[in-house]
Amino acid sequence: MFTDYHVHTDFSCDSTYPMEQVLKDAIAMQMEEICFTDHVDYGVQQDWDSPHPIKYRENEALVNVNYPLYVSKIKEFQSKYAGQIKIKMGLEFGVQTHTIPQYESLFAKYPFDFIILSIHQVNDQEFWTQEFQEKRSQKEYNEQYYEEMLNVVKMYQNYSVLGHMDLMNRYDIKGIYPFKKVEPLISEILKVVIENGKGLELNTSYHRYGLQDTTPSLDILKLYRKMGGEIITIGSDSHKPEHLGTYIDEARELLKDLGFRFFCTYDKMQPTYHPL
Repeated sequence: MFTDYHVHTDFSCDSTYPMEQVLKDAIAMQMEEICFTDHVDYGVQQDWDSPHPIKYRENEALVNVNYPLYVSKIKEFQSKYAGQIKIKMGLEFGVQTHTIPQYESLFAKYPFDFIILSIHQVNDQEFWTQEFQEKRSQKEYNEQYYEEMLNVVKMYQNYSVLGHMDLMNRYDIKGIYPFKKVEPLISEILKVVIENGKGLELNTSYHRYGLQDTTPSLDILKLYRKMGGEIITIGSDSHKPEHLGTYIDEARELLKDLGFRFFCTYDKMQPTYHPL
């Protein structure tokens, strides 16, 4: 089964890839199922109908998904492309401990199939801009990143998988922080994830970011498997046509080599297991 479970469209503020064009491209490459996972990042972004003024970065409005239109378009395309591709409705929640109530409220409003839980910021400070990392040592910002993740997974359960679990590696200009130094924190996180029936994603974007390891790292994937973790999804983290569906087959082979037997798709927040 060829599927991509981390896909962004022009409903995300960092993508201009029209949703229908994504579908046409996915069908052309014979993808059987796709899950849209556009961005929601409360704390640094607002909803379109927020009473507060919308902030801009250059000409980019820092806003979350237009939820009613998003849901409407997915329903429209599910009907229009029925028989050509299965379309699932997800979102990528960039959760922080202080924004959890907003995600609880959003999750209750719509019939989601799948939710990626990602840590994109801590204390409303971004990683990709280096705002969070500056004025902190490498030890401090790596440990605080995983501490925030641990607190979130302890407090919030309306999600399916943890997205790009070691995202900090993508933006750590000081180099990759040694796994052994954060392994105790990562083990605690994985323990909670497994106990709560959640999983991890294997995010194939490490290729385009020029990383020397997978996302999450092989160390994390091996530890997750050793701890009994079985739920895993595969996604490209696509934002552009050249990203869609990339390295999915390679990811499946890698998971098999690590001892995983299945990858998952989702329907109404419940995993379906497919042989690798």
